[in-house]
Amino acid sequence: MYFLLVALSQFVPVLRLGFLFTYVAPLVFVLAITIGKEAIDDFKRYLRDKEANGQKYMRLTTDGLVPIPSSDIKVGQLIQIETNQRVPCDMILLRTTEKSGASFIRTDQLDGETDWKLRRSVTLTQKMQADQELLAVKASIYAEKPKKDIYSFIGTLTQKGGAKPEVEPLSVENTLWANTVVASGTVIGVPIYTGREMRAVMNTSQPSTKVGLIDVELNNLSKILFVLLLVLSIVMTLLRGLRGLWYVYFFRFLLLLSAIIPISLRVSLDMGKTVYSVQMMRDKEIPNTVVRSSTIPEELGRIEYLLSDKTGTLTQNDMVFKKLHLGTVAFTQDTLDELETHLEQSFDPNHVSAGEGKVRRTITTRVKVAITAIALCHNVTPVTEEGQPEPEAPKKHHLADHLHWPHLKDKGKGKGKGKGKGKAESEHQKLLEDDGEYDQESNEYKKSKRISKRRDDDEDDDASDDEDEDAGKAPPRENRPGAQNVTYQASSPDEVALVKFTESVGLALADRTMTSMTLRDPHGALAEYDVLAVFPFTSETKRMGIIVRDKASGEITFYMKGADVVMAKIVADNDWLEEECGNMAREGLRTLVFGRRLMSQEEYQRFQDTYNEAKATIHNRAGNVAQALATIEHGLELVALSGVEDKLQPHVRATLEMLRNAGIKVWMLTGDKIETATCIAISTRLVSRTQSLFTVSGGNQGQIVERLKQFEQMRDACLVIDGSSLQLCLDNFKDIFIRVACKAPSVVCCRCSPTQKAEIVKLIGVTTKKRTCAVGDGGNDVSMIQAAHVGVGLEGKEGKQASLAADFSITQFSFLARLILWHGRNSYKRSARLSQFVIHRGLIISFIQAVFSAIFFFAAISIYNGFLLVGYATIYTMAPVFSLVLDEDVSEHIAMRYPELYHELQKGRALSYKTFFVWVLKSVYQGGAIMLLAIALFESSLNNVVAITFTSLVLCELLNVAFEINTWHRYMVAAEICTVVIYVASMMVPGITSFEISFILSLDFIWKVLVITAVSCLPLYLGGYIKRKLDPPSYTKLQ
Repeated sequence: MYFLLVALSQFVPVLRLGFLFTYVAPLVFVLAITIGKEAIDDFKRYLRDKEANGQKYMRLTTDGLVPIPSSDIKVGQLIQIETNQRVPCDMILLRTTEKSGASFIRTDQLDGETDWKLRRSVTLTQKMQADQELLAVKASIYAEKPKKDIYSFIGTLTQKGGAKPEVEPLSVENTLWANTVVASGTVIGVPIYTGREMRAVMNTSQPSTKVGLIDVELNNLSKILFVLLLVLSIVMTLLRGLRGLWYVYFFRFLLLLSAIIPISLRVSLDMGKTVYSVQMMRDKEIPNTVVRSSTIPEELGRIEYLLSDKTGTLTQNDMVFKKLHLGTVAFTQDTLDELETHLEQSFDPNHVSAGEGKVRRTITTRVKVAITAIALCHNVTPVTEEGQPEPEAPKKHHLADHLHWPHLKDKGKGKGKGKGKGKAESEHQKLLEDDGEYDQESNEYKKSKRISKRRDDDEDDDASDDEDEDAGKAPPRENRPGAQNVTYQASSPDEVALVKFTESVGLALADRTMTSMTLRDPHGALAEYDVLAVFPFTSETKRMGIIVRDKASGEITFYMKGADVVMAKIVADNDWLEEECGNMAREGLRTLVFGRRLMSQEEYQRFQDTYNEAKATIHNRAGNVAQALATIEHGLELVALSGVEDKLQPHVRATLEMLRNAGIKVWMLTGDKIETATCIAISTRLVSRTQSLFTVSGGNQGQIVERLKQFEQMRDACLVIDGSSLQLCLDNFKDIFIRVACKAPSVVCCRCSPTQKAEIVKLIGVTTKKRTCAVGDGGNDVSMIQAAHVGVGLEGKEGKQASLAADFSITQFSFLARLILWHGRNSYKRSARLSQFVIHRGLIISFIQAVFSAIFFFAAISIYNGFLLVGYATIYTMAPVFSLVLDEDVSEHIAMRYPELYHELQKGRALSYKTFFVWVLKSVYQGGAIMLLAIALFESSLNNVVAITFTSLVLCELLNVAFEINTWHRYMVAAEICTVVIYVASMMVPGITSFEISFILSLDFIWKVLVITAVSCLPLYLGGYIKRKLDPPSYTKLQ
């Protein structure tokens, strides 16, 4: 607004100071860049919208399938979607070409998760013989009102026409949300939400624009510059005298000195930030780094609090099965051979071991029950990659990536079992070896008519060597032709790790559909189960369950697994669960409790009726379903406790140690229990060896306050607090909590919800006024990332949701050290130096103008013509000043080796009121020296004074840049030389500079310019040199 008013003032004749373009051109240039950038973004957005709205789909009508653009799709139409086609709106899945009645979808563009999700078609419509029958169906769909939640849906489909309407409950498993992609089969759906009512649109919000601290500081400095402009204008007006049209002269002085507030400051700073962003993304030491917000790269140089997620951030989210506890016996890596033997014996009805006692048989039975529970209680589905395009391949969970016990890969060798192959084994092996194919439509293996050439070439040579030692055993899945492309899909890597574990010890998941599951035992025999009901895991219930029926025996079993805090109330009384959970947590393992309940047909039928009735309700469906489940969620037999380890990210210990040495306080915010979080904090060295742990867990408000006061008296201790205690602190005495916690070198917050994470980040920033950085990898970290001053997202196994929502995206936690200590340092120091030079450039020419007007009787006329004014801020000084974005005050090696240097940046001394006023004084001295010396060396005409002062001014700016450079770059040298050449060449064109050629070529001009430049620059340089020698910066002592 200020620069617009200055430009508009030139249309008033009495205020015009020269050529109109002198004030209008800079404004037009800045606006053109800004508007052009926005126009390009808007045009690209328009093209994307046009492409999306014009995408063709097929609509099912009485005339068959007719094309329809996505923009014309309306609620109630029947839309067909092909494989790998994006869903245009929120729909109910009516039919699919998959014979199982379910299709996979990819949701990475909706929730950021890379795993495929399984969606079920409506039973009433799936059982129809042809798609055209949908047009004759008299049915209605009830859908709840639009909401943001993508993980739940309540609706019903009512089919009329019979004696009694058929009602089928609809849940999120029957939905296809917009922006998801159909991954298998061709589906037909009916739109229920379009436009602004779609889940994806409702969850798309414009995040608040983050403003860097340096921008806030520059805004404050601009206010001071405006006050300085007013003061100078008032003083000049008063010294001239309040006679005549004095207010006109006041405004003319305002316009003459308007360069005090440089219009190029914002443009130069934004261009500099773009350069910093490009340098980060091109850094080969941190590959695949993406800068999604180029407005705050310098904020990385001011971080004082780092708040990190644990799973997938400090750890790899790569689960490794470590321990299995059955109550009386535990199996670890060292005893897995024994576990495998027990399991093999349990599935062999003819096996009788001499001298085997009751205890031995009990352990074998327990092993079978436990491994079977783990192999059945999950939502894992084996899929094949055949026919899927390579770029669209899902996340792969190959066996070789999850087996961390090499000796298991050679299991069976040298044991000399000598058992013959059973019929079931030989048939199944033949099915897989004869170049078997996995058919996605039927979810079954199909035998190919052709024989694998590799099998002919390789198996003949190896058969005789392996026949004896592998007799009676099915070969591992990864060694079977036709099965090497099978991968596992699940919503959690924990589940994949568990299924891989059971496969590694002999009980493998061979096949799964919506209604059945097939296991392959250690002898190759297939065991088939009917899947009667599945109760998925949710963050609220913290457990999942499944009811299956053994097709061979007809036995119905309810399996359930979940967190220990939940399962402890569901399983029968025992004396070992709590203790062993604590032991595993102290080892840093993630625990899951497995339980089972045998159900009679009558008991299952009663539950099924109650459960189906609850699912069909519309109001309070979740509560009714929970009540139905409660009828069977009690008294379960405790069968196993599993421990899974989440491996640490590479170099996480060294990274945290560097950040801690840099003066950054690290907080770990996790949803895990205290024991697990504490163990990870110690193993990652978030808590150093010399620090103690102080835990705040449970109790009322008074007890928690007392514990916090006790911690306040401690020194060098890490604070550990659980979710319930944290919530009490946030609700009742957040000031006390934040005051105490911020004094700790590190804090671990356990059982944190996403809302609590975001609230903590905001509270630290508001209370301490310090810059915060939040780093996470999952969708539950998005709110925390967006609440922090700097958000960093990791592209991990939980998808890209955190990465897409963050300001900076990295692929490893260890990259954070280089991003902060090196790029953050450079971005902040360079931005500060660039801002100071741009401000100085405007101040010095304004002071020259002020001295000139004062000498010539306070005349409100400009000393320089329009071209010189515009050229001074652009072609004559822009390149050298902007080349400061390449300067380095310390080398990369020093910055990374001595992270303690980061302390200086946290104090914000590179751009402060002190440095600002120092540069103001420099401008006053240099501007006054140039003008007064030029007057002292006055020539015969005013034009000569203009030539001398302007040339001295340009040389002075170039020398200022040269004196301030710490590390010369070839572009800096080129900028200095090219600017001098351009200026000298323009001096020779009288029509541009209006200089007298004869005078500027004379020796008189040269020596006067050299004297003025030396007097205006050398004293400041000598003063700075002496200061650096007497009180050198800390980093110079290390170089």
